Amino acid sequence: MTKPKLRIGLIGSGFMGRTHAFGYATASRVFDLPYQVELTCLADISAQAAATAAAALGFARSTDDWRALVNDPEIDVVNITAPNAFHKEMALAAIAAGKHVYCEKPLAPLAADAREMAEAAEAKGIRTQVGFNYLCNPMFALARDMIMAGELGEIRGYRGLHAEDYMADATSPFTFRLDPAGGGALADIGSHALATAEYLMGPAAGAITQVMGDCVTVIHERPDGKGGTRMVQVDDIGRAFLRFENGATGSIEGNWIATGRTMQHDFEIYGTRGALAFTQQRFNELHFFSGGDARGRKGFRRIEAGPDHPPYGLFCVAPGHQLGFNDLKAIEVAGYLQALAGQRPEPFSFRAGLRIQTLVETIHDSSRDAAWKDVRMEGTPRAPAAREPREAVGA
Repeated sequence: MTKPKLRIGLIGSGFMGRTHAFGYATASRVFDLPYQVELTCLADISAQAAATAAAALGFARSTDDWRALVNDPEIDVVNITAPNAFHKEMALAAIAAGKHVYCEKPLAPLAADAREMAEAAEAKGIRTQVGFNYLCNPMFALARDMIMAGELGEIRGYRGLHAEDYMADATSPFTFRLDPAGGGALADIGSHALATAEYLMGPAAGAITQVMGDCVTVIHERPDGKGGTRMVQVDDIGRAFLRFENGATGSIEGNWIATGRTMQHDFEIYGTRGALAFTQQRFNELHFFSGGDARGRKGFRRIEAGPDHPPYGLFCVAPGHQLGFNDLKAIEVAGYLQALAGQRPEPFSFRAGLRIQTLVETIHDSSRDAAWKDVRMEGTPRAPAAREPREAVGA
């Protein structure tokens, strides 16, 4: 039986734009997707940049006008990998045009904007996805399963960290990431640490209920590219102490001036019966400590990713050969396409993206006021408007 076509329009061809394009290409070959994916159009800042990227990434055509892409009747899904400040305008335009929307994180710099985007999508029955592909690691699913099964006992503590050094050089120029509309380190990469914390802790310890933030600007001005400097108003490091529903406590950090760290996304979870430790620098491994081990035999043991940890086996039949960063995006793409076909709920919808932005904003507020803050609990997503999933994507 011929699968219906799903026509993709991608806005942006930078690091994450390329990652999304690779994700579609890999997912189409690794998974039995419900659609025949077509990379239809790519939009970028100039006609030349768009044409060059489209040719390299396998898109049929290109444009320098993202609005033309959004309103193109041949596009079913609008995929946004533009700078953070443009997410809201682009997503709302796509929703108004009746397109499903896949947007990189953070969903929007402000929680109010993220809420507007989530409510607009829910009102029109638009299926959405926010790009948090670290959550697609089979080792994360294993950790969550072990926590839910009680292998760690009652969860007491959590430590999470996302650290990189791409902004560590004080002489590097001012970029969109440093604009107040960009959000700062906590929103840009600390959001990953927050998403991971709630994904892992949620089933056992519940959601984050209170935060105490400390957001710090270390490099106060940057070259503006015109011979002068520009003041920096966003955080270079965002930290927070956390309290969870079950009484567990913890901390997270987002840091983009961590010299020497090209990619560090780590967590540690401590329970009454055991503990887990993970680092993105060896992200095909999960380390488990069991309090039930005999004296003289205690210690963290390495669990290595393999076919027993789905969907690893679809990529490689042999354990220890390892998945890569782009493979996680392919897993994310597959989950979203399954949601578009009505085969599963949205893996990480705009409503879930709003939750993360609410946490970020509450941490910023806490840092400003030097006080513990309660986290607003956003309402559950409204049921999508009734319509056939495949009809919604132009089948």
